Amino acid sequence: MAKKRPQTKAGRPQLSDAEIPVVGAREPCPCGSGRRYKACHGRAAAHAATELVHRPFEGLAGEGDWVALRELVPAATTALTLKDGLPEGVPSVTLATVLPMAWPALRRDDGSVMLGLQNDTSSGDISRDLADILQRALTAEPGTPVQARRVPADGPRLQDLLDPEGTFEPVVHSGFEFWVPDAENATPEVAASLERANAAAIPTVKLTGVDCAYWCETPDKNHLRWVMPYPEDQLLDALARLHAAGRSHLGEGTRLVGSFRAHGLTVPVWDLPSGVTAEDVEKPAAEFAERLATALASDTPLTADERRARGGLTNRQVTLS
Repeated sequence: MAKKRPQTKAGRPQLSDAEIPVVGAREPCPCGSGRRYKACHGRAAAHAATELVHRPFEGLAGEGDWVALRELVPAATTALTLKDGLPEGVPSVTLATVLPMAWPALRRDDGSVMLGLQNDTSSGDISRDLADILQRALTAEPGTPVQARRVPADGPRLQDLLDPEGTFEPVVHSGFEFWVPDAENATPEVAASLERANAAAIPTVKLTGVDCAYWCETPDKNHLRWVMPYPEDQLLDALARLHAAGRSHLGEGTRLVGSFRAHGLTVPVWDLPSGVTAEDVEKPAAEFAERLATALASDTPLTADERRARGGLTNRQVTLS
C-alpha cells in the first residue's frame, strides 16, 4: 500500500499570543496548532484563573476603601478617574458596591458607566476581571448591562486604567436608590431588586476623622470595622501591646473582638453598645489612631501578657478573601 502523502495545511495568518482570543477549554486553539485550547494557549489562562493575587487593589488610590466597599459596605458609590480621561460619549464612570440584578456593569442611557464591585469574578485577580468589565462597559451600547466573562491572562488591570493620583472618596448610602434616576419608572425587575436590596442593607456610616473606618448597626450591637494598611504581623503586635495594656478599646463598653483578613489587608473589629453612634465613636477612634501609631513604632519583644493577647487576637481572625 502506498504511503499517504503528508497533508499540508493551508497557510493561515500567524497570531501573536496577544491576539489569540479566549475560547472553550475543549475547542481547537485559535492559534492553529491543532491542539485543544486547554492544552495550548489556554494553559496560561488556566494558570491566571487559579493564581490568587493577594492584594488586588494595591497601588490604587484608596486601597483600604476598595477593600471595605468590596467586603463590608452594603451601599456606596465613588467616582473613578481614568488615566487617559473619559472617552467621548461617556460623561462619568462610577464604582458602586452593587448594581441591580447583580450586573457587573451598566452603561446608562446617558452614556455614563457604573461598575459593580461585589460580584463573583472568574479569576484569582479581581483587578484584572474588573478592568475587563470596565473596558467593555466604556464601549457598550447606552442602556445595556455588561456581563462578566473569562478574561485574557494578559489583559489590563485596574492599575493600568485608573489614575493613581485620582481621588477615591466613597459616598455611603442608606439604600440603593442611586441605581435609577427615576425609581417610579423603573422596570418591575429592577424595582423588585431594589426593594430586596434595601431590605437587606445594614445601616453603615464612614467615619470622617480616620481613614477607612466604617460603623455599622445590627439588631443586638453596633460595630466598627477599620481597614488598616500596615503589615499584618506588625499590626497584630501593636494591637496586642495595646490590648494587654487595656488600651485597645474605643470608649466605655467597647471591645476589640478580633479582625478580618481581606485582600491582603487586616480589618480590626470592635463591638460597640447599641447606643453608640458613628458620631460618638469619631473622637475615640482618632485617639486610638494615636495610640496605635506609638505601638506600631515599638520594636521591643512582646511580653508574656502581650504574646497571650496576640494569640487571642490571632485565634479570632476570620479570612474573607
